[in-house]
Amino acid sequence: MGRAHEVRAKAMAATAAARSALFMRASKEIYMAAKSGEPDPDMNLALRSAIEKWKGQNVTKDVIERAIQKAKGGSAESYAQGMYEAFGPGNSYFIIETLTDNTNRALTEVRTAITKKGGHMGSVIYNFTQTGVFSFKGDNRDQVEETLILSDVDVREVTEEDGVIEVLVEPAAFGKARDVLSNDLGIKDFDVAEISYLPNEYIEINDPEDRRKFDELCDMLDELQDVQNVYHNVK
Repeated sequence: MGRAHEVRAKAMAATAAARSALFMRASKEIYMAAKSGEPDPDMNLALRSAIEKWKGQNVTKDVIERAIQKAKGGSAESYAQGMYEAFGPGNSYFIIETLTDNTNRALTEVRTAITKKGGHMGSVIYNFTQTGVFSFKGDNRDQVEETLILSDVDVREVTEEDGVIEVLVEPAAFGKARDVLSNDLGIKDFDVAEISYLPNEYIEINDPEDRRKFDELCDMLDELQDVQNVYHNVK
């Protein structure tokens, strides 16, 4: 669909390091979600959303179950969230979210990846808008939009393309939108259900060298186990 939140939605990791990092990201996020409330996805919206998110990226059931059992076992592990902004190759902008047990390591690894590909750290967040994003299979766009609006959900946009509906809402309306979609419209399986940073404007990188560096930077970030989410403004 060309959205920034799909930056990580690769069917399979291209390398062993990327696949290992993918599983680690999923494990940490599911573990933290399970610890934040009931370790039962039927009772815990955050956990249910996390499970759906990572299932959509081909994280195995075994990884998901281990993370939930770890939370049930009362593990004292804790992870700190971080967010870094950067300018990348070809006038690209990056927002990089981390979830780590070592914030110094996370910062060093992110900064090293950015600088190796000719970028630098700097404020870019004003080029993005934080948005609640849902996508799921369906062909009833008008009904979805009407139901959300009548339920007083602050909707930004509802679109349908190739049998997939995408709903964008205000971040504060994420939980309510999730409940309406699940309870009122019977949607149980989401391809995406998360709060993301969407660029205010997408760009194309036409210079082959800059494009190569941009793609390599995305791959490098994808292999860092402390990196949780990456958002950028490139088509």
